[in-house]
Amino acid sequence: MTTWAAAAEALGARLWEVTVRNVVRTSVGGTGLRVRLTNAFGKRAVTFGRVRVGASRAGAALEPGSNRVVTFGGCAGVTVEPGETVLSDPVAGDVGARQRLAVSVYVRGECDTLTGRNRATAPAYPPLGAWEPAVSPAYRSLPGDHAADEGDDAYVEPVSVWHWLDALTVIAPEPVPVVAALGDSLTTGVGSETGHGWTDLLALLTGLAVVNEGVSGGKVLAAETGRPAEERLAREVLTKPGIGTVILQAGVNDLGAGARADDLIAAYRRMVATAHADGVRVVGGTITPFAGAEYHAPDGERARQAVNAFIRQGDVFDAVADFDAALRDPAEPARLLPRYDSGDHLHPSTAGHQAMAAAIDLPSLRQGGPAHVPGPPSSRQRL
Repeated sequence: MTTWAAAAEALGARLWEVTVRNVVRTSVGGTGLRVRLTNAFGKRAVTFGRVRVGASRAGAALEPGSNRVVTFGGCAGVTVEPGETVLSDPVAGDVGARQRLAVSVYVRGECDTLTGRNRATAPAYPPLGAWEPAVSPAYRSLPGDHAADEGDDAYVEPVSVWHWLDALTVIAPEPVPVVAALGDSLTTGVGSETGHGWTDLLALLTGLAVVNEGVSGGKVLAAETGRPAEERLAREVLTKPGIGTVILQAGVNDLGAGARADDLIAAYRRMVATAHADGVRVVGGTITPFAGAEYHAPDGERARQAVNAFIRQGDVFDAVADFDAALRDPAEPARLLPRYDSGDHLHPSTAGHQAMAAAIDLPSLRQGGPAHVPGPPSSRQRL
């Protein structure tokens, strides 16, 4: 099952003979850890000369003795062609729930276009906790292969980007529902000063595996740095093992760009049908207020109201997360309540992210199978 995942974006970095150390947090524990790497947006093949995974300590440093070799088909390195994804062999040993891991990847030669996730975060656990040292979500090294290093001397550049890391999977001792949050910058957690977005908080509230498939600037109908959400659902989310529920929180960037309500609604219908064909339930998240944001316009507001009315009517989605009702100002419903506004009138504050997490019906996430009769089985990969 998937214990951690991130959406894929095309990032501009060209890296050469360097090691990157990605710091992430698992959601559930287990054995047989496998690492999934992606070259989704590369225009040339990329060679990972060495990959290792260890327990994060502080900064880029690892817990002594924890740094394990990751192999691919029994080999220490692997070359990934453009647009392709590769899954590692199982790594021996146990992985803890909510454990912070460091996945170190040495790039042999040149990478032309980095596939990764921008605006990455590695928040402390629990929120606002004081006993866990703060770390960057990733570190880039001096030139060379430093994947085996337990110390952090070679890792000289902290960056807010995960590199090539697509997912981590484990064999859990007991089945745990995996929830994928598919959305835009609100899903990635932008606006939360503590680095704890609503998806992180949801995982803490439920104990479920919650994986963040948000892309900042992402749209449902068009590509930005990542694929359109409709395409990402089929190509990225449903190919990850154990996904039982998708929370769809996307559409505000489409409306800001002038999208029509009917086009968004049609896309939502197709996405729900795709998920149901794979036996996956979909929770529809209403589009949050954004009056005062740079791209807000009257036509966009009317479209938002129409889309939200469709989501709430209850005959397409398996459940509804009414993020709009949770965040809006009762005196001005087109706007965020001031204490839920991070300041840009679009992204929720820390308190706003807490309200979003609280708006989700927790029992609906633990139900198995879609509420609607699924169509023919799809070609989901079983990893």
